[in-house]
Amino acid sequence: MSESVTELKAAVCAAVERERDTLLALSRRIYAHPELVFAEHQASGWLADYLEQAGFAVERGACDLPTAFVARLGSGAPCVAVLCEYDALPGIGHGCGHNIIATAGAGAGAALASVIAHCHGSVVVLGTPAEEGGGGKILMAKRGAFDGIDAAMMVHPAGLDLPAMKVLAVATVAVEYRGKAAHAAAFPHRGVNALDALITAYNSISHLRQHIRESERVHGIITDGGQAPNIVPERSAGLFYIRAATEARLEKLKARVLGCFRAGAEATGAQLEHHWLGEQYSDMDSNQPLAAAYAANVQRLGRVVRDLRTLPAAVSGSTDMGNISKLVPAIHPMIAAAPAHVPLHSSEFAAYAVSPSGDQAVLDGAKALAMTVLDVLCRPELRAAARAAFEQQ
Repeated sequence: MSESVTELKAAVCAAVERERDTLLALSRRIYAHPELVFAEHQASGWLADYLEQAGFAVERGACDLPTAFVARLGSGAPCVAVLCEYDALPGIGHGCGHNIIATAGAGAGAALASVIAHCHGSVVVLGTPAEEGGGGKILMAKRGAFDGIDAAMMVHPAGLDLPAMKVLAVATVAVEYRGKAAHAAAFPHRGVNALDALITAYNSISHLRQHIRESERVHGIITDGGQAPNIVPERSAGLFYIRAATEARLEKLKARVLGCFRAGAEATGAQLEHHWLGEQYSDMDSNQPLAAAYAANVQRLGRVVRDLRTLPAAVSGSTDMGNISKLVPAIHPMIAAAPAHVPLHSSEFAAYAVSPSGDQAVLDGAKALAMTVLDVLCRPELRAAARAAFEQQ
């Protein structure tokens, strides 16, 4: 690494420290106003305002998505994208810590604005809505947001510092059964029980779980189980996620799960309808040269990065960043914001998202991302290695 890059890295870290109070206030503001998929009007606006004040040219409502934005700094190639997520979860708010993701990404952008004059190329901070099921990144990619991007990166809070995340492909299916209502005591023989159909399918899926791979998942909820106990339910409905290690395996598992849903219809006589919802999320190809650069940078901050291979195979999740990794060299590292035993998507993790450890994840995440962007902009050999790894995946 040249001395000039070392100096630039020191400068972006210092810039994040200067922005400490502003960044932590922004993180807590987003946390205090949780917004669900495609409804993140306040969060996206606050982030866009912050980046605009830092010198970015900001396009709000980008890609025909009201809560997306594209913020540009510098010009020409190479071009590196830093991604912000900011949607919350129903019921538990920022139980996935997207306030940390958003603020770390914006903080990295602001820090880079202080040194971009000394670099070749450009930086784009993308506000990507609806990661929790809406596939905002996928829609933005289809509409050109990743055209001309040489590398894309973000950082996600977790219980450990990791260079990558084990990402499963996932599909979402809504199912509905239609039966026939009848008085459950006087005329049960005249009814067709739609709830029994869904319960039969649910139990069939539970049996199926004994015979699927360790990396595969099927889980769901009943969203409509009838109107009253003394009426044979004429309608039932559910929402299910199906996950697998690759999209090819996902297609096979989807077929097996549909067989379980059909079994419910066959057993009861109810009519089945199913609809695949939203965008299907892909597994992720984490770019190893970029991940190694990030790991080196976050270790400079005193963090200890765990080897992903030491974790149980069951520790995994899904993200629309997987789809982006199929388009450009991309990374999705994890930064410790809570103790290792605290699970994501929980109220307990939500509390850590604005704790001292969560605040530190904002600051260290911004620094590590900014330093890794500098590596891509200033080290042609890293860009070449990242591109070679991407073409071989």
